[in-house]
Amino acid sequence: MTPPVIGFAGMTHLGLVSGVAASEKGFNVICFDSDVSRAAALVRGELPVSEPQLDELVAKNTNRLKFTSEATDLFACDVIYVSPDVPTDDSGRSDLELVNVLLNSVFAAARKDAVVILLSQVPPGFTRGRQRSGRILYYQVETLIFGRAVERALCPERYIVGCADPAQPLPPAYQAFLIAHGCPILPMRYESAELAKISINMCLVASLSVANTLAELCENIGADWSEIVPALKLDRRIGQHSYLAPGLGIAGGNLERDLATVCHFADRYGTDAGVVRAWVVNSRHRRDWALRTLYREILSKTDDPVIAVLGLAYKQDTHSTKNSPSIALLKHLKPFHVRVFDPVVPAAAVPNPRCYGAASEFDACDGADVLAVMTPWQQFGKLDPVRIAQRLRGKTVLDPYAVLNVTACHAAGLNYLTLGVQS
Repeated sequence: MTPPVIGFAGMTHLGLVSGVAASEKGFNVICFDSDVSRAAALVRGELPVSEPQLDELVAKNTNRLKFTSEATDLFACDVIYVSPDVPTDDSGRSDLELVNVLLNSVFAAARKDAVVILLSQVPPGFTRGRQRSGRILYYQVETLIFGRAVERALCPERYIVGCADPAQPLPPAYQAFLIAHGCPILPMRYESAELAKISINMCLVASLSVANTLAELCENIGADWSEIVPALKLDRRIGQHSYLAPGLGIAGGNLERDLATVCHFADRYGTDAGVVRAWVVNSRHRRDWALRTLYREILSKTDDPVIAVLGLAYKQDTHSTKNSPSIALLKHLKPFHVRVFDPVVPAAAVPNPRCYGAASEFDACDGADVLAVMTPWQQFGKLDPVRIAQRLRGKTVLDPYAVLNVTACHAAGLNYLTLGVQS
């Protein structure tokens, strides 16, 4: 069988990474976006997102990748993924307009025998409502994790495929593409697949909520959460890969969207979502840990303090600031002088007129009364606490994710504060 030609419609984060990964697997890929300027930038090698390995793989697979703003080019594809990012509002509600627009464009441009797959995350019931007579439509659960998107696209744990009739075999071209990734394929009805993605994220949120709740308790009773985590991971009912690292609540938009979706359906059908709403409250409480700690340690004691903040992205290895704890903190620091540095996100993203965009980590520390490490970028972990202490005016360091070397920070005379440990 000749390898199928794979298409991706929507060249934002999900579609771009998925298309590049498909080319790395040896498939010819047509990457379509209706935005002419975005498609032209991609032709020039200018990528709209930052992900480890992505630039290198685009350069490596130039001969297999075609970027275009012409929907008619999709006629050459055997399998076409509709894959734009789905934006959410501040309440976690999805805007599915672009998904609908691109799906209509794909149906209009594709061959009748082409397999069309919705890859963007949609709520239960969405895919069945988009079936068309004479068209082959599937839903596939996306595996995107910001900062690990390429890794996840190249080596998926499994493929969850939503089908009109899961008892029927998948079309050969689609089957061939999935098999090339060497992972289990789980066909199920549309609604089950759509809810499977939400179910996965609910389990992650539950683990995060447990970690944050008990880590905060550790901060008050003298226990150390990092000592407890290994015991949990050795319990087979919990496991080695559990989300047990404490953090500053849920961020990024995807988990928030799923919480909102579950609450919406619970309200519609009269089911109980009390635990989900409790997770939301827990997340918002934990997000403000840095602000509460800053107030206790600095803002209530120092006149017109200077605050250094390292990290603006909501997590490491991404440019996204969606629901970033750092940005949320900086919104509360508008009355104060702030010095910020992030290796990817520009200081212009900060909603603070008194914000100074530093040229480096140590430049941000110069003359500051306190340092807050708000994104766990790997490069921050290599910083020398002695040099940090020399550049700071004060001695307080907030490091919620424990990025810096704790022992070295104490040895440098820093007042080091992190999640899950009593200060």
